Amino acid sequence: MTQSASRREFLKRAASFAALGAGAPVALNLAALGAASAQTAGDYKAIVCLFLLGGNDNANTLIPYDTAAYNAYAAGRTNLALPRAGLTPITAPALGGRQVALPASLAPLAPLYNERRCAFVANVGPLVAPTSLEDYRQQRTHVPVKLFSHNDQQSTWQSFAPEGAPSGWGGRIGDLLASRNSQRSFTAITLSGNTVFLTGTTVQGTRVNPEGALDVSQLHPQGPAGQLFGSSQALNAWRQMVATTERNNLLEREYGQVRRRAIAVNSQLGTALQGTALPGSVQFPGGELGRQLQMVARLIAARASLGAGRQVFYVSIGGFDHHSGLLGSHPDLLSGVAAGVVAFDRAMVAMGLSRNVTLFSASEFGRTLDSNGDGSDHGWGGHHFVVGGAVRGGDVYGQFPTVALRGPEDVGRGSLLPTTSVDQYAATFGRWLGVSDTDLRTVTPNLGNFSTPHLGFLT
Repeated sequence: MTQSASRREFLKRAASFAALGAGAPVALNLAALGAASAQTAGDYKAIVCLFLLGGNDNANTLIPYDTAAYNAYAAGRTNLALPRAGLTPITAPALGGRQVALPASLAPLAPLYNERRCAFVANVGPLVAPTSLEDYRQQRTHVPVKLFSHNDQQSTWQSFAPEGAPSGWGGRIGDLLASRNSQRSFTAITLSGNTVFLTGTTVQGTRVNPEGALDVSQLHPQGPAGQLFGSSQALNAWRQMVATTERNNLLEREYGQVRRRAIAVNSQLGTALQGTALPGSVQFPGGELGRQLQMVARLIAARASLGAGRQVFYVSIGGFDHHSGLLGSHPDLLSGVAAGVVAFDRAMVAMGLSRNVTLFSASEFGRTLDSNGDGSDHGWGGHHFVVGGAVRGGDVYGQFPTVALRGPEDVGRGSLLPTTSVDQYAATFGRWLGVSDTDLRTVTPNLGNFSTPHLGFLT
């Protein structure tokens, strides 16, 4: 490998460490950590965003159950409709005692719902302001740009702006609450790669591997690091840049400082995780999501060692873009989601932190009600769940739509015009974490356009 090629390879692969600890001090604040270790569970709060990448099929996630409404659903879904006999009904007091239903794949959430530890929020999606179907058709109100685009709507859900947004609402919440943590680097943590959701001004999402901390002090060409960096030359170049404190090149000097902070953060993370264990009674499912949620639980167990009083976590699972094969793979994906969420909830209960941690789902959009033959296409509004001991559960929040073609929320092919905005959804979590109503306007820029800024599903 030439020197030029080695340098390019090193720069490309070393970026894998970029988010390990860009905002952390090089020297650990041991005094602050000591103070943080005295925290009680009552001092701590965290939210966990579970993002369903690809656009979850809302019509087969929360289903109308009374006979007339189910028949309208089945007529619109045709070959994609789930048989009514296989559904698990739940009663929603906020809907006048009406019953809606979970598919068999999400049935494990029903006990949590009945124990009032799980709630659903109906027809959530990006909105600039309240918008009626006629407003939308006549273009009388602004709507989010680049609707139905995966990348742009993932970004809009996470930041309220399309792809390229500089910050997300999880990161902005972190900016406002990081003073409650002795280590800013552990305010926002992603188990699923880089995400704008956790990017703030002073807070950046720290990347953590679902299997644990990487011991970067033991990097060697024959081990995993050799595969990561591609060659011993690239690895040695990385080591040299990190170790050298005096550089004439400003970029190299800054890069070395960032990498040294990353090593310090990763070392602290590894030490903290070694000293924590989850209750033996809790078993997480296998698979990527189960491993991510298990690591979130371990990080929460290590909160005192990490000096954390407020945290925002991000996990994700892909595969939800079901243009085909909906009935084959969607139930399997939802089953995995339900198993992971139930295990995570049990872990929080066993740790005495059920009321301190709230998990919620998100996805870039819902999908069309009608069938394209074997699947559904990109939509707009969708249904989501919220789980935790602080949830005012056993209810469905928001306005449950008419699930039928040409219904009052149908913008085309049964795609739903949202009746609850992501701003309202996000603001409810921000307020629960301790963000003031004034500061919430900076976290959720469209919130002032809605008469109900908080949805009330958290105590």
